Amino acid sequence: MSQFSWQAKEGGEGDDTPQPKFKRRGQSADAVDELKVKLHQRLIEELDPAKLKGLEPDRAREAVVVAARALISQEMPGIVGGVRDDLIAAVADEVLGFGPIEGLINEPAVSEIMVNAPDEVFYEKEGRLYLSSVRFRDDAHIMRIIERIVAPLGRRVDESSPMVDARLPDGSRVNVILPPVAPKSPTITIRKFQADKMTIENLIEMNSMTREVAEFFRACVLVRLNIIVSGGTGTGKTTLLNALSSFIPDTERIITIEDPTELRLQQGHVVSLEARPVGLEGKGEVTQRALVRNALRMRPDRILVGEVRGAEAFDMMQAMNTGHEGSLGTVHANSPRDALARIENMILMAGLDLPMRAIREQIASAIHMVIQIARLSDGTRRITQVSEISGMEGEVVTMQELFRFQQTGVDSDGRVLGEFQTTGIRPSFASKFEVAGVHLPPGLFSENAV
Repeated sequence: MSQFSWQAKEGGEGDDTPQPKFKRRGQSADAVDELKVKLHQRLIEELDPAKLKGLEPDRAREAVVVAARALISQEMPGIVGGVRDDLIAAVADEVLGFGPIEGLINEPAVSEIMVNAPDEVFYEKEGRLYLSSVRFRDDAHIMRIIERIVAPLGRRVDESSPMVDARLPDGSRVNVILPPVAPKSPTITIRKFQADKMTIENLIEMNSMTREVAEFFRACVLVRLNIIVSGGTGTGKTTLLNALSSFIPDTERIITIEDPTELRLQQGHVVSLEARPVGLEGKGEVTQRALVRNALRMRPDRILVGEVRGAEAFDMMQAMNTGHEGSLGTVHANSPRDALARIENMILMAGLDLPMRAIREQIASAIHMVIQIARLSDGTRRITQVSEISGMEGEVVTMQELFRFQQTGVDSDGRVLGEFQTTGIRPSFASKFEVAGVHLPPGLFSENAV
């Protein structure tokens, strides 16, 4: 094996589950890094950056590859074959892309990339975390990639402003945090944008829900129930919201409000609004609350809020209570009850001097149903609870559970076993289905029907 063959491989023969395998950095890896640095510096001297910026991405990469191949032939004739091709690709990633993590960004199965330190790059694949074999040279190398991410977006990140949220051109979300706030190293977290959103059929195939539960959700959207999707980080809230939105009739005007934009609705009459952070001059911020309030003046049939996370919760509840039924949104919470508590706290963030009972009455009147989704121990994402908001008893918002996922165990491969069950409770809004002529699977609300 050549001393320059540094690429680590994943998995093993006959092993369907990707298992991370990596080597300690040795002399060969350091030698390759030195070659990449030399090539990178020479290419910067040889190529005109202005000309590269004016080219299409494929043409720009082709120009860099041609120049790198010529330099290697002239000054490093001993490097040939696959090693030369790998070196050229790595240098092109350094010049035009995101350096060592470019391959992970381009890998469709990878959903999240986490750079904790130069020698600690993790990624998420199929709901599980793995340590990658890719490495940065040092903190300065990470900082160069960070600058390449934030500079085109007009954002600034330095010691005086050590944290930034940004978005890549493809829609992927990026969070950066620098020392001294992150003492160990500059860190990068990239949540990749999935261009092909999962449909309801995909979620049924993945056992995220049963077909009967999906039919129930379709009926709820058609009769214009206000629905909140609740779950933790990375559980698939936005994916489920996008799938639920497919049930909205194409004849309705939909306003989506997000930070950043992730929903991909298929209807023909959709207006997408996106919150904007503070600019370099400290001005220009547009909050989600301002967008929700503005959306009410845009003649919406439905309002979809990608994630309710602040004072906009008050305006969202107001909209649901004043004729904008059928609205959908997501909330970070671990249970349906916690979701209501979070919305209550976010309404308090609006700074309005409202009694607690008035806030809870507004929530109980506005929201019809909470869908809880969770990521289980095997990495799968499943709906775990569906609860109806049934009203108020004294000072408490009352709820009743309609469906649940009952875990029964874990198999020898670590996969979670379980089944969806119905509690047998018929929701109070079931009469709306009959009035609208929307049909549900027979016996859906008989106990253990699903």
